[in-house]
Amino acid sequence: MSDSAPEPRPGNAEAMPLGTGTRRWLFRPPRRHGEVDTGRSVSFLELFYDLVYVVLVGQAAHTLAEDFSGRGTATFAVVFGLIWIAWLNGTLFYELHGREDGHTRSLIFVQMLLLSLMAVYVGHADGDDGRTLAALYALLLALLSYQWYSVYRQDEPELRRTPRRYLIVMVAGIIAIAASVPLSADARLVVWAVFVVAWCSVECVILIFWRRAPSYNVVTEPMVERFGLFIIIVLGEVVIGVVNGLTETERSTLVTTTGLLGLAIGFGFWWNYADLVSRRLPRESGHSLATWIFTHLPTSMAVAAAGAGMVGLVEHATDHRTPVAVSWLMGGSVAVMLITIVVLLPTLADYDRLPSVYKSVQAVLVVAAVGALLVGWSRPAPWLLALILLLLLSATWVFAFVRWLRQGSLINERTAD
Repeated sequence: MSDSAPEPRPGNAEAMPLGTGTRRWLFRPPRRHGEVDTGRSVSFLELFYDLVYVVLVGQAAHTLAEDFSGRGTATFAVVFGLIWIAWLNGTLFYELHGREDGHTRSLIFVQMLLLSLMAVYVGHADGDDGRTLAALYALLLALLSYQWYSVYRQDEPELRRTPRRYLIVMVAGIIAIAASVPLSADARLVVWAVFVVAWCSVECVILIFWRRAPSYNVVTEPMVERFGLFIIIVLGEVVIGVVNGLTETERSTLVTTTGLLGLAIGFGFWWNYADLVSRRLPRESGHSLATWIFTHLPTSMAVAAAGAGMVGLVEHATDHRTPVAVSWLMGGSVAVMLITIVVLLPTLADYDRLPSVYKSVQAVLVVAAVGALLVGWSRPAPWLLALILLLLLSATWVFAFVRWLRQGSLINERTAD
């Protein structure tokens, strides 16, 4: 990040070296600030990179599915925050500075190696495995910091204020995570939690000040697509949760029905996010962009948590009432998902174009979120809990669809007049 942009240079290097360009293809520096490639599409390398996070998120969700206690939920939230921060750094670096060359590929594959090793220890992060996880995470942050520094050193001295602040926060994060290695499991989780909250808060402020007077655009369709793809990744946990629940439980009509209703909740997540948020560009202003980026953390976390909750929902399908922890997890996940969409909508570039539509949709989303919490509190039978949550998600989408359809009809009528 920088406060103003240099003159843009040519775009990404070719995918494969030709002739004397081999050395340049292997050692070319990253794009500088301002060299945003707005015409590119999401690459195979980015998709491969995101797939590694499928394993990390899956391991964290699997652990939550085995322990719905307060400690288990807190551990999941903290570990998921660590995973998301790593994904955000890797994603934004490639979006703003990466190239289709050997140098970028090599660094990303090194990241993927570290992430794969981390996945081995994520499942028992609240025990002794947390020490190794912390050490590997510190190494990953160091590699990411090196990448950001490689851009920083290319900037003119007068343009380095914002990237310097970003790097300081990254280095502070490395120190904090490394310092947590020798601590007890409880103390280590506290340090990680403070790191996640502090890192997101400080970087959010830095982003706001950086975009206060934008000198070039950083919001692109590929960036928006990457955030949407991460939501798709965590939605996969809903499917996995249902399948695991059905696999580990003696199947009956009621159990299978409960599983399918749970799976449909995942469909409801997709319909609401895909049609209300996905592929819609956020504004370039600092507050809007920062809110849009960092609100995706609780959004994706809620979806992944719901995926873990599916296991308990199916396993207890024959109970007269849903267990307290499972009921609150499911109701809370749906509520958080809906509320974060409420927060995301005003950050979109076209919010002011249809303010009445968006505001009415926001009101319905809030009502549905309250309803989800009430359902979680009331603890109906698992099949009924899933059905009500599905109906709430369906109602929000149908309302939004009807409002958009009606608004389109009004616009067509005015155009015809």
